[in-house]
Formats: sequence, C-alpha cells, structure tokens
Amino acid sequence: MALIKLDDVSLAFGHVALLDKVNFQIAPGERVCLVGRNGAGKSTFMQVLRGAVAPDEGSVWRQQNLRIAWLAQEVPEDQSQSVFEVIAAGLEGVGALLAEYHQVALSLADDASPAVLEHFSQLQSKLEAEDGWRLEQKVEDVISRLDLPADKRLAELSGGLKRRVMLAQALVTEPDLLLLDEPTNHLDLAGIQWLEDFLLGWNGSLLFITHDRAFLQRLATRIIELDRGLLTSWPGDYRNYLQKKEQALAEEVEHNAKFDKRLAQEEQWIRQGIKARRTRNEGRVRALQAMRREYSERRQVQGTVKLKLENAERSGKLVVEVEHASVDYDGKPIIRDFSTRIQRGDRIGIIGPNGAGKTTLLKLLLGELKPSSGTVQRGTKLEVAYFDQQRAVLDPDKSVMDNLNSGSDTVTINGREKHVISYLQDFLFPPQRVRSPVSSLSGGERNRLLLARLFTQPANLLVMDEPTNDLDVETLELLEELLGEYQGTLLLVSHDRAFLNNVVTRSLVFEGDGVVNDYVGGYDDWLRQRPQPALPEAARKTTDKAHKSTTEKRATTGKPKKLSYKAQRELEGLPARLEALEEEQNHLQAQVSAPGFYQQDQETVAATLAQLERVGNELEQCFARWEALEAEQVGG
Repeated sequence: MALIKLDDVSLAFGHVALLDKVNFQIAPGERVCLVGRNGAGKSTFMQVLRGAVAPDEGSVWRQQNLRIAWLAQEVPEDQSQSVFEVIAAGLEGVGALLAEYHQVALSLADDASPAVLEHFSQLQSKLEAEDGWRLEQKVEDVISRLDLPADKRLAELSGGLKRRVMLAQALVTEPDLLLLDEPTNHLDLAGIQWLEDFLLGWNGSLLFITHDRAFLQRLATRIIELDRGLLTSWPGDYRNYLQKKEQALAEEVEHNAKFDKRLAQEEQWIRQGIKARRTRNEGRVRALQAMRREYSERRQVQGTVKLKLENAERSGKLVVEVEHASVDYDGKPIIRDFSTRIQRGDRIGIIGPNGAGKTTLLKLLLGELKPSSGTVQRGTKLEVAYFDQQRAVLDPDKSVMDNLNSGSDTVTINGREKHVISYLQDFLFPPQRVRSPVSSLSGGERNRLLLARLFTQPANLLVMDEPTNDLDVETLELLEELLGEYQGTLLLVSHDRAFLNNVVTRSLVFEGDGVVNDYVGGYDDWLRQRPQPALPEAARKTTDKAHKSTTEKRATTGKPKKLSYKAQRELEGLPARLEALEEEQNHLQAQVSAPGFYQQDQETVAATLAQLERVGNELEQCFARWEALEAEQVGG
C-alpha cells in the first residue's frame, strides 16, 4: 500500500508550471531518486510531499499517521546548541523540554543552588507527564547509532558531522518516509560512503535529490524525473534510466518532427482561401486549431549550457616540481616529505578527508605558501584561473551582469567580443535574469555564474575547488567533456567519485599523518592501487605466531622436510583461502555493525550471525592447518 499519493497535482510560480498534472506514489521500502535540471522544481516537489506547500490543483493523499522527515541542504544558522539539543528539536514540543532538561543537568556540576535544583525537579515532572523519558531514550539511541558527541556544540563539528547531526534530527522521529535534498553536499568521501552504507541498511522509504552519480547508482531502486512540469517514472537503477531516457528523447524528437510537418501541410491548406472554410471542411479546420493549441503548449527541452574556455598562451612544459616538501601548522604535520612533478596537460585530482590539508596543498603548488622544508619550483608563463569553493568572489548585492564583467556590455572569448547577455544565455540565464542581484540566485545558478566568470579569464592552469556542488547532472557531464578537451593543466579538488574518474589523469591522495601519495588515474584507480589494509588483529597475531613457530623449528632442525605433493598443494593454496575468508568476515562484520541491521526480520539477522560465526571458525581452522603444515615441513 502506498505511503503517499499525488493525483493530478499542478503548481505554478508566475507563468511557469513547475508541476503539471503530476501523478506519483511511493511504497514502503522504496529508495527513489528525483532528478531534473536546476530550477525544474525538485525542491518544491519535496515541499508538496511533506505538506509545506499546497498545490494549486489536484490532491495529495497520505497514509494515516504517516511520519515524514526532511533533511534540508543547509545546517541551521544558530550553531550554539549542543548536538543533543539539535537532535531533540526534531521531537516537536517535547523536544524543547528535553533540550532544556539536558542543559540544566549539565549545569548542575557548576551550580547546584536550590533554585536550579527546583527548576530541574519541575522539568522532571513535566517530562514524566509528557512521556519524555521514552522520547529521551530515542534521542540517545540515535546519537549512539550515528556515533555523535552529544555534548559538543554544533559549531565545533566538521561539515560532515554537522550533516550527520541533521540526519539524526530527522531520524529521531522514526519516519516512514525520509526526504533528502542534496545530502552529499560538503561531505568528504568517508562521509558519503558512511551515508550510503547507513541508508542501504535503513528500513524506511527514501526519496532523495542528488547530483552525485555514484551515490545515485548505489542507492536508487527507481528514478523519477521532473522535466518541464511533467513527472516520469523509470524503474531500475541510474544506468537503466540513462538508456531509457535517451530512447525517449529520440522518440520525442521524431514525434515532434512528424507533427510539425503535418501542421505545416495543414497551414498551407488553410491558406487556399474560401475552399478550406466550406462547411464540409469544418472538422478539418477545428483539427488544425487543436494542432495550433498543442504546438503553442509544447514545452521545449531546456537548452544546455555552452561551455568554452578562454585560451591563454601555452605554459612551459614543467608546471610545478616539488621535492621533499613539508608544511607544519602549530607543530602538526599537514604535508610531510611530499614530492611530485606536474607537467603541462596533466589533470590532477586532489583527494582527502575534510580538514586533511587539500587547500594547503593547492597553495603550496601555486606558490602562495612556502614549505617549512623542501623545495617547490614553478614553471614559466603560468596564467591561473581559480574556481573558489566558498563562492567568495561573487558580490551578493551586485547584479549577475556586474559580477560577470563589472558592468561592461561585452566579454572577450578567444579574441572575439560577445554581448554579455548573449554570453550569459549560454549559461542558461534568460535576458530578464541578468539584472537580478546575485542574492536572489539559487545554488545552481551561482555555480553557473562562477563558471561563466571563470571561463572569461585566459588561463593555462585551471584550479577548481569543489566545482560540482549544486550543478545538475547534465551540466556536470558537459563540464567533464570540456575539461577532458582542455589543453592546459588542471588542479581539481573534489569528492565526486564519478567526476574524478571521468576527468583526472593522476590523483594526489591524503592518506593520514601528512602523507600525500601520487597515483595514476582517478578515484577507482586509487582504490585498486592503494596499499591493502592490515590483517585484523586476531588474524595478524595468529599469523605472527605461526611464522615465529616455523622459524624457531627451522633453526633447531636444519633443512626443511619435503611435504607430500597433496600437502604441498594444500599449503600453497592456504594464503588465498585465508584472504577470501578474511574478506568475507570483514564484509559480514560490516553488515552486523550497520545501524539498521537488527531492524531486519529475525530470520535474516540469525542467518547472518550464523554465517559470521561459521566463517570465524573456518578461519581459525585454516590458520591452525597452516601452522601444522609449516611445522611438518620443518620436521615437527
């Protein structure tokens, strides 16, 4: 049975129909991704689902007592509250009472005066009357499941942890339907992977908006697309959607071409004069009028961004050479003994957790920061264009046009002048929008304006710090294509795995304790090349014990004894078997550790736990057999 159902829902802002007779429903357990161009109305659609916006026409039916939680893109401006207080705020009414109780309980260590104790007692009584203790347990449970620091202030947390706190605030209500609007924005790779794993193990229904194609591919069981006011459903994953969508667009183009040809023929007929308006042809005239209406109501596919880079003089072959460079901050190593050589045409991805030092590395490579030790040599004829993650280069009080070119009517692209309005139309800004203040733009529009400004600057070294946030997927793919053809050098900081895979030729990866390693290829190439994690502690100890025992016996018995052919083959096959078992054990352990594991049906939980125990026992037996065979080989 559907949780929520929309029937012929329409909603317009001004003359633009964001929703045009939309029908939609979502079933329990579904994970649905909503895709569409920036400005298509995706966030508005979510507001209609949660009841924050009423449609102009149509009906919205919700299951009785349906609990809907919404995770917005931004964290609250007031970040002085503790993590506990922010999460408790998700429980309307009692949440504020719980937050106050938690705050007073913490203050008792410093002030246990009679007045404070009396206030504390009153809060306890109110909570008992409101069933507050059960709700407090909910807050503590979700804090434990998401591994959050309950008493820290929100302002003290990293961007990734702040997003996790807001997710906890949504989950504390135990929603049947969770709505997520760009949940991966400002998360690092570890945070994105944590969120993926958590949502895969969560039992509720999920509807989310994202530009992260890897996240989308892994999570979605169905794609819905909002395009020109119409909502289309595409069962299956993202790859299936791309194939089906391409076919549908081709069919739409073919249908429109046939329609236009027939309309032109009818228009030619009607111009024949009185003969066309005789009584016996009235039906044909009415049909033509209907065709004219259909043509005028046809919603054209929105244009695509036209990206062109302003070319600069070629730089020297060497762009940057770093030898044994280190950077420290307050005695802590940010970059340790780092060496690399970047040449003209390299496209370098910089990967690492939030706070690891990626911006510091950019400053080091650009010569804005001197190393505490080692050397950095920069090449000749470098012209740098910088895409700023913080969007600080835009003046919110000035218009789009003034931000682009300081009020000038023209821009110069590759030696040719172009009117600024025409140029901005290439980035999907209609003429009436170019005089709007930047403060009125959406996140996606601001990003497009930054790209438009960036591409007017002649550059042979392009630096892009998180360029993918707030861009729709189609613009992302066009940007990928442009960067793939770029003749200069690219330095790219990104947490978008698909973008990294499709653009960069090398990756500089922060791997802890100031170590930055250099890998060929993108994100997936790094995963294949990076050092494998160490064995689990128990397995490592068993292996060390077996090797120590073997070494000691060889030292006392001399030459190793030759095993039988069968035993020798068994010994040679054990390392691969041990590796496979350890991998299976880690995979099962990750399932058991997932927050939603014990919310599954009892049969699934019991089967997984039994499998984990069986693999553990077999692993112990294999290690014991390995030790026995090695002991036999040295003469026992």
